Amino acid sequence: MYLRYTLSGHAFISPKDNPDKLVDALLASGYNEECCLALDFTPSFVSRLMAAGFLVMSISRSEPDGENTEEKEEQGFLLLPKLHLIRSVLFFPDLHIKKSVRRLLNRYELRFDTDFDRIVDKCIAIHGDDWLTKPLIDTIKSIRKVSMTGGGAVLFKKKRRLPPVRPVSFGVYRNGELLAGEFGVSVGRVYTSYSGYYDESSAGTAQIVLMTRYLEDAGFAFLDFGMPLDYKTDLGATNIGPDEFVRRFRESRQPPPSPTVP
Repeated sequence: MYLRYTLSGHAFISPKDNPDKLVDALLASGYNEECCLALDFTPSFVSRLMAAGFLVMSISRSEPDGENTEEKEEQGFLLLPKLHLIRSVLFFPDLHIKKSVRRLLNRYELRFDTDFDRIVDKCIAIHGDDWLTKPLIDTIKSIRKVSMTGGGAVLFKKKRRLPPVRPVSFGVYRNGELLAGEFGVSVGRVYTSYSGYYDESSAGTAQIVLMTRYLEDAGFAFLDFGMPLDYKTDLGATNIGPDEFVRRFRESRQPPPSPTVP
């Protein structure tokens, strides 16, 4: 497969490309940019990128002057499929829980995928929409809607077994109040974290720890944290290169086979 590049030196991806073959070509070429570029926000295209191991981000093509939302909408947006030159991955046996955190875990209740829209909106309110742009969020919500109705395969339009792609959320609650949450994308047995927030610091750490335990119990292979940060390393995450990440991702992106009924 031939790679196409923009004037900025970024690889360009179109819906006609095979994402897996493109990933192979990027790795073989020693591509040293964090992101590729794309223009298509259709759910089928973005789903295929996620299924190939990309963490999909987005930016406005140019920032408008002032805060005119309509003007900003007219600027257009770029899709930034990101493989990461260094990827932070947490393998469940390596989870490290400080004693000070362990004592707090019983305060909170983890709920899986009960407040997706609310958690996404909160992440954007706190962190901004620099990369969680409206077109990207709309696409993620469209993918989620299809995946929850059992129509995920429709997004790919091919008659072959493909990894299920589903945007999901995790939240921790105390006395029914949502105190921290995050959303991300599950692809087979890999969960990739996209963004999170907390209203009290202990709740944020508790959410990650309880989520990690949940993923392990549910049969996931590992937690993909994306960009390395100190707090992820403190929790036991390991930094790996793109070749190793892609190998492990492909080994784990299919769900385990269904048990055979005699």
